[in-house]
Amino acid sequence: MLVVGAGLSGLIAARELQKNGISTAIVDKGPSVGGRLATRRIAGGVADHGAQFFTARTNIFKAEIDEWLSEDLVRIWGYGWSDGSLKRTVSDGHPRYVTNGGMNKLAKHLAKDIQDLEVDVRVTDISWIEDHWQVKANNHAAFHSQVLLMTPPVPQSLELLSKVTLAPEDRSALQRIQYGPCICGIHVIDGEVTLPEPGAVQNFVEPVYWIANNKAKGITDRTILTAHASSNWSRSHFDMPDEEILTFLHEAIKPYLGANATIAEDQIKRWRYSVPLITHPRDTLIARGLPLVFAGDAFGGRGRIEGAYMSGLEAAKSIMEIFA
Repeated sequence: MLVVGAGLSGLIAARELQKNGISTAIVDKGPSVGGRLATRRIAGGVADHGAQFFTARTNIFKAEIDEWLSEDLVRIWGYGWSDGSLKRTVSDGHPRYVTNGGMNKLAKHLAKDIQDLEVDVRVTDISWIEDHWQVKANNHAAFHSQVLLMTPPVPQSLELLSKVTLAPEDRSALQRIQYGPCICGIHVIDGEVTLPEPGAVQNFVEPVYWIANNKAKGITDRTILTAHASSNWSRSHFDMPDEEILTFLHEAIKPYLGANATIAEDQIKRWRYSVPLITHPRDTLIARGLPLVFAGDAFGGRGRIEGAYMSGLEAAKSIMEIFA
């Protein structure tokens, strides 16, 4: 059994399959596990630059979070965000959870017990040969598997499967899925920051819809802001030079900087497939006529982290039925 992609869906699926006695390998093109559970080191501190927090609506995910809370892996950051007016913080009663030490710590926690996991493995070719999958990678490795689980963003999965004949209904369903990009700024601040409690603003009508203080989040001792541009702005300016993007982001964070605060250092991260805008209605897609399953946060419509988690669980169940 081979899982492509070591984001949350892939990690959860691999964990469940391994627990149920199915030999499972997982590969990821990145230097570390996690996908958008991403934390970057900068200026002696850290900043989450992908997923910023997560919520739970399902009892299954709430039970998992309770385990993480008991292990001091995650904690509640707050119950909502100001719209930037500095007057109030909006609460809907649902806790917003963050990972102690940064979101990537959650991915590494899930990965530590997976026996066969490789990073820096970029899949280059996938073929279905008679009765098994042959997956080639940039390091000249070749993987052979009876069943294949694809968890990258769907456009990337379809590109990798270009040699595989999918049922027209499946290909059409997958092509309907759409993502929005995000340009992220990471800004090290010397001086005071005046973001409202608990340390973030969220306003989806603004071109920079999210600004958060990673120090207020409790993951670092340095004052480091993460700013996320909206999907529309990011799509229109995705290839803009970094210097021009930073000028734009500086204007967005400027109202929250104290009188003597200065920006000591910046970095930019571009997420081409940041957030699912049009999702698949089910938690997974099981290909017709092939031992092939698709999963990820673009399935099930629940949202980013919980959706990815539930999709990974459902993918594992579907694969166990194939092996049964």
